[in-house]
Amino acid sequence: MAKLKIKPLADRVLIEPAKAETTTVSGIIIPDTAQEKPQKGIVVAVGNGTKDHEMSVKIGDQVLYGKYSGTELKFEGTDYLMMRESDLLAII
Repeated sequence: MAKLKIKPLADRVLIEPAKAETTTVSGIIIPDTAQEKPQKGIVVAVGNGTKDHEMSVKIGDQVLYGKYSGTELKFEGTDYLMMRESDLLAII
């Protein structure tokens, strides 16, 4: 993974979402319009936290997040999500 030029502030994390499933377990191909938005990804950058809250996730953690959490952004051709640590549901 290349070094990112994005550094989240305070209690925010930058996540690279997992790729959407393109086939079912039985082998049926899912068209792009019917694919579900993934709800897990890998943490690629972490803020320093706040004075009251220390960050509990680190770079490389695989996490679950809410379906409508975060702000989508595209940087150097890659899609990312920026969200607060409190929007994360679990570390896998």
